[in-house]
Amino acid sequence: MDLPVGLDWVRATPAGRAWLAVLPTWLTECAERWSLRLGPPFPYAYASLALPADLPDGTAAVLKLQYPDEESRHEADALAHWDGDGAVRLLAHDPERRALLLERCQPGTALHELLPEQAMDAMIGLLPRLWRPAGAPFTPLADEVAGWIDRMPRAWQRADQPYERRLLDAALTLLGELASSQGEQVLVNQDLHAGNVLAADALAADRGPWLAIDPKPLTGEREFSVVPMVRGAELGHSPAAVRHRLDRLSTELGLDRERVRGWTIGHTLAWSVADGSVFPQKVEVVRWLLDGD
Repeated sequence: MDLPVGLDWVRATPAGRAWLAVLPTWLTECAERWSLRLGPPFPYAYASLALPADLPDGTAAVLKLQYPDEESRHEADALAHWDGDGAVRLLAHDPERRALLLERCQPGTALHELLPEQAMDAMIGLLPRLWRPAGAPFTPLADEVAGWIDRMPRAWQRADQPYERRLLDAALTLLGELASSQGEQVLVNQDLHAGNVLAADALAADRGPWLAIDPKPLTGEREFSVVPMVRGAELGHSPAAVRHRLDRLSTELGLDRERVRGWTIGHTLAWSVADGSVFPQKVEVVRWLLDGD
């Protein structure tokens, strides 16, 4: 089986190579366990292998085998918590293999294929459905922030200081202040960008027309949950586009704009360096919000 090119990075680590070695066996075992007829993998992939699947009764599904990272460890728990309201429904779960059997969104069009303002309309309608009170087993945002604050200076040094120290200092300060002064805690998704929301027209009567996929869940305040949309390049990558999304999401969802801005700076810089790779677009967003907002 040919893997999507987005998964090439996993070959660089022992854990990644170990996962790739067992992937064919796990795929076969999952197909047998759930009596699935599988299609070729979806081409877009970065932290999981996902394939279209058909159940014996004809139900259209997706088989997803996750790379064993921490950020997606509670994806199945989040989907079960939402129970299909605003997100795809979890049909079955194999924790040992990090395998999820999910309902398939049809037609599955990504939100970013809409015009930017239409995509924003859809996200503003979707987000409040996902803000549910939650506790264990989800990691509190404050605990996650402590890890970012600890790791960010070392990652910056190992990557040869790829951006100005002032950005790092500002992000660390904001993260510390925000984490200790949060509002009501709800289930939030730190990767809810416009590529992780799909059209589900067949379910539009009571659940659609847009559903979230691939959550990386935490419990935290609502202001944090819009960060991926504010910074996401899918709906335009420019200072004006980023500030427009910040303003519109904050205003129409009744969020504290300065807290959304601060979370965007902190989380975006925390995710701007990974395994030695630097993501320049994320650094640009941080500069725009620090220097021109």
